[in-house]
Amino acid sequence: MTYEYEGKTEKEAIEMAVADLNLERDQFDVEILETQKNSLFKKGYVKIRVHTFDDNENSFAASASTEKKLPFGEVVPKGEFEEKLIDFIKSMIEKMGYDVKVAIAYREDKKIGIRLESSASSILIGRKGKNLDALQLLANIYAGRLGHEETRIILDTENYRIRREEALVRLAYTTADKVRTTKKSILLEPMNPFERRLIHTTLNDIPDVETKSDGDGLYKQVRVFYKGIR
Repeated sequence: MTYEYEGKTEKEAIEMAVADLNLERDQFDVEILETQKNSLFKKGYVKIRVHTFDDNENSFAASASTEKKLPFGEVVPKGEFEEKLIDFIKSMIEKMGYDVKVAIAYREDKKIGIRLESSASSILIGRKGKNLDALQLLANIYAGRLGHEETRIILDTENYRIRREEALVRLAYTTADKVRTTKKSILLEPMNPFERRLIHTTLNDIPDVETKSDGDGLYKQVRVFYKGIR
């Protein structure tokens, strides 16, 4: 299987892959897809493609642990809460009429990443990720009903979240360049709170450019404008 990651350096991107896939460095190959050096208006980054080995390709001894590891995450959830959460997500998607495998992708302080593997991934993602956001909202509501209101549940499939973040960062820089050239403000597409925050953060350190959110409701728009022009 292949996955794509982006970091400030090749080392950072590889470390992200190691953490996300729960593999050792010698259990996958790395292909450099794109390199962007630091410039006045753009931050540097390195984009890599990770190729994981199939079971018949690697010769590593099986772990003595009873918890089997796979490239898409940990198969066995830890504790009753994670078991119920996974069952809920799986049942919800199957009732929609789609096959799905659900696994824990990662665990952080007050955050659990869930990876969905389905032949209908594009449908689960939806336009601009709105279907995935809706499923994620329901998963968080269910987690709250189980007494875990403080735990944030993140759903992802086909590394959509990472790819979306990369696209938004590029959009932010491209928009900033246009605003600086034309001195006219640009209103971006409606985004959820996380996506808007990413735009604000990306452009925060760029001189002569400011951002603000316009509109009401969950999906507001970010306006990028040249300082002094409203």
